Amino acid sequence: MMHLSLYFTVVAIALLFSFTSSSADTHENFVQCLYNYPNSGTSISKVVYTQTNSSYTSTLDSSIQISRFLNASSKPLVIVTPLVISHVQVTIICSQHHGMQIRTRSGGHDYEGLSYIAKDPFVVLDLKNLREIKVDVEKSNAWVQAGSTIGELYYSISQKSKTLGFPAGVCPTVGTGGHFSGGGYGFLMRKYGLAADNVIDAHIVDVKGNLLDRKAMGEDLFWAIRGGGGASFGVIVAWKIKLVPVPSKVTVFRIARTLEQNATEIIRKWQLVANKFDQRLIIRVAMTRVNSSQRGKLTIQARFESMFLGRVDQLIPLMQKRFPELGLVKEDCTEMSWINSILFMKAGLVGSASNETLEVLLNRTQAVFLTFKGKSDYVRKPISVVGLRGLWRLFYEDEARDASVEFAPYGGRMDEISESEIPFPHRSGNMFHIHYAVYWQEEGDEAAQRYINWLRRLYKYMEPYVSKSPRAAYLNYRDLDIGVNNNYDYTSYRQASIWGLKYFNNNFKRLAKVKVKVDPQNFFRNEQSIPLLESE
Repeated sequence: MMHLSLYFTVVAIALLFSFTSSSADTHENFVQCLYNYPNSGTSISKVVYTQTNSSYTSTLDSSIQISRFLNASSKPLVIVTPLVISHVQVTIICSQHHGMQIRTRSGGHDYEGLSYIAKDPFVVLDLKNLREIKVDVEKSNAWVQAGSTIGELYYSISQKSKTLGFPAGVCPTVGTGGHFSGGGYGFLMRKYGLAADNVIDAHIVDVKGNLLDRKAMGEDLFWAIRGGGGASFGVIVAWKIKLVPVPSKVTVFRIARTLEQNATEIIRKWQLVANKFDQRLIIRVAMTRVNSSQRGKLTIQARFESMFLGRVDQLIPLMQKRFPELGLVKEDCTEMSWINSILFMKAGLVGSASNETLEVLLNRTQAVFLTFKGKSDYVRKPISVVGLRGLWRLFYEDEARDASVEFAPYGGRMDEISESEIPFPHRSGNMFHIHYAVYWQEEGDEAAQRYINWLRRLYKYMEPYVSKSPRAAYLNYRDLDIGVNNNYDYTSYRQASIWGLKYFNNNFKRLAKVKVKVDPQNFFRNEQSIPLLESE
């Protein structure tokens, strides 16, 4: 990672422009603003794509990971893929002068497409060329540019150390820029917390075009971007993260149980023990509809996926004591390196082969694209057997053919961190969180609405069994159903609280205070950006 001083290629940037913003400004003026800037680095003209550019569509689509937005009518007037930080700085300045909004894209996994869709005239700032990763094994840390994917990060760590890891997500194509800024959880969560819990410095370009590190931005802004969503406050261009120790061998398993194999009772027991296990152990449950062993019938399958930071001979006694209902035996388990466990979990997520080489982690696009909609919940009391059986009934409906519901356990380190330590508030008292997803292959708005309506009915059904006041949600599983800001008009803190309290609970007000301080004109905004807090 370059030293911070080398990033400052823009000096007194705001003084270089004397334009006044007006509705007459066009994207041509914006592009000319970019080109006229006396950049001492690589020419920005090489990374600017207007809608008439032959590479515009391929550049736009290259990082759209949610396929239902591939043909969205809302498209950026310009795409900028910066090669150096000064390209980010001048894009922010010129956008403000010429009435353009900014959508910042790291990996393109925003569940509602907000990193590349907007209703106002906008530019996409695609960070895919800012992917430098520097791992310092001696200090157990790394600098990661925000265009890097977590797969690229994992690969880079593995090339330097077999006993260091990082607690981020399972899907390797997810970008670190958005993932870390929203929290970021994975199979190391119960031992080491979230990705955001392990960020120790960052570089962000603010609304004035200034590049700031942790010291320069101050502790309030540094707090806000670790779980509060960085896109509300500026453009995060790099993270400094603390790497965590992992054993040379971990143990993984994946076991499926159907209703005929007593899955309901096993899940009931899982709820009672999963958040109380040894911190080294995490067992996630994914439920889907499958064909039954009885010909012509359907059933529900629960797939238990686990990683244990130790050897199989340590895991089996632990499971026999705390969770014998699963019936785990040594033959179900495999010992492997931590980095190979990433491939194992990836295979369970996307259906890829578990014997892939590590280089597959460097792929920035998914092999399979399905259209889907997701939602989230948090559970503080066990869901009753009656509640589970009602969930199963919804799975038998036509739209649930490719639906899934996942339970991810908390406890361990997650219980030890204060809910106000970072903006992510879902800590002690949360047994597990739920990820709902419905997938479909049919084309057209009518089909999409049918599947989305099924998911909304599922979400409504689960209301009695999940957290209340607020009904909590996870920012990285963004869901515009829970509330949005006004499109063009001012959005009050009170109105934004409809969705904001669900994501951030008591941390929402502090986020709004930080927003007023660092972006008082609300330039960095979207349908669920942090609002300005009115004077009290």
